[in-house]
This record gives sequence, C-alpha cells and structure tokens, in this order.
Amino acid sequence: MDELKKTNNFIINVINIIWSFDSTNKKVMILLVKNSLGINADKWGLPTTILRPDENAEEASLRLIREKIGINLPDFYTEQLATFSNIHRSPNHREIALTYMTYLPHMTELKAGYGAKDAEWFTVEYLPEQYLLQYHDLNFKTLSIKISESEFYNNIQDYYTDKDLAADHALILKLAFQRITNRLDYLPTILLILGDSFTLKQAREVYATFWKEPATSIDNSNFRKTHSHLFTEVGIEHGKSGRPAKLYKLSGILDPQ
Repeated sequence: MDELKKTNNFIINVINIIWSFDSTNKKVMILLVKNSLGINADKWGLPTTILRPDENAEEASLRLIREKIGINLPDFYTEQLATFSNIHRSPNHREIALTYMTYLPHMTELKAGYGAKDAEWFTVEYLPEQYLLQYHDLNFKTLSIKISESEFYNNIQDYYTDKDLAADHALILKLAFQRITNRLDYLPTILLILGDSFTLKQAREVYATFWKEPATSIDNSNFRKTHSHLFTEVGIEHGKSGRPAKLYKLSGILDPQ
C-alpha cells in the first residue's frame, strides 16, 4: 500500500512551447518566462502550469497562455508534442510533463502573469549541435544532439546552473526542434507563425532556421518544386515595390480556417 501511495503521489505539469516570427529581423522566436515560484524560482524556462482536476490538458495549455501573456487562442493553434515522465525530472517529487506547441502569428506584447517574474521573446539561432535562444545578454542552449535523453536525466544535476534552462526544458526544446525539422517536408505546421498567408520567401526564412542555413542559400525555384504541394495560392502581396509576390496558405488539414 505504501508503494501504491508513492506511485500515485505525483504532479502533472502542462508545458507550452510558444513559437512566433519577428518580421523585422526575419527570425523564429520562442517565448520564455522567468519563474517566481518553486524550485525553479529565478530561472528562465518554458511557460508551465499544473493541470487542474477540472480541465483536460489541451484546456490547460490554452489557459497557460491566457494567464502568462493574456491571449485567447482557438484550439487549432495548439498541438501535442510529447509526455515526459522520467523519475528524475524533479528532485523533490514525481512530476509528469505534458508538452504542447503553440504557433502565434503575431509577436504580441508580453506581460508576465502568475508564477512569472518576466516574459520575453527569445531569438532562435542555430549552432552545429544545438540551438541558441537569445534575448539581450541572456543566452540559453537546447540540449546537444549528442546527448541522449537517458544520459541527460542520469546527470540532470549538472544542468542546474544559472546558464541552463529550468528543469528538463533544454531536452524538451531539443525534441521540439527535431519534431518540426522532421516534418518540414510533409507537415510544416511551424508556418502558422507567419499568419493566414505568406510568401515563399517568408517560408524559406522559417525553414532556414531548422535547416541550419542562411535563407539566401535556399534556392527559390527548387523550394517551389519540392514544397509547393504543401501550399495553396491565395493571391498576391500588395503594397510592395517591384513585382508583387504570390501569397500562399497551408493546404489541406493544415488550413487554419
């Protein structure tokens, strides 16, 4: 009976990886918050909340966004990533994390809510073996592709420094980047950060981050041939000098309407 009590005594967290796009610097962005509560107080990490008894995980992921940054989103912007249940996730008690990814078409102004001292948009840069999240003098890295999940959890105390993200968020982000990268050729939901429509140039700017190469090195003609089946033409871009660019939206099940 005691073992059963220990097994059932756990906390379920909901974590949301919130993506957006900075149209000024042409960069993919991720929202991080500075925690004000618990063992991760004063550490930066992904927005997190505890699952309440009267809500499902999807509702909690959207509530998390409302509470942290004051935005109400329709359900289709959020998708499940994975469940993290390693026994070493938290040093004080058993924690299970249900993770989701949300795509914001506009970088909204942030205001830290309950449980957060600060909330900021971090620019995504790429390194050979991981990604770098930057905001002014703050720099955080995702977990290296050379470090396995089991290796990370077996040495998780080594990642409890001020230079590291809270808990296992570096690992969660590693998986998030891998998921998006692996789906770029058939299910590029990440393009929802560009809004209801986008040009092929804007799509290449997003792809470049995950392909880890400059957008200028992605040939437009080849990109059109290999990826146009994922997009539906919806018009042309107005208000720009020169030849207007065609506008596209995600096709089929990716249509946000």
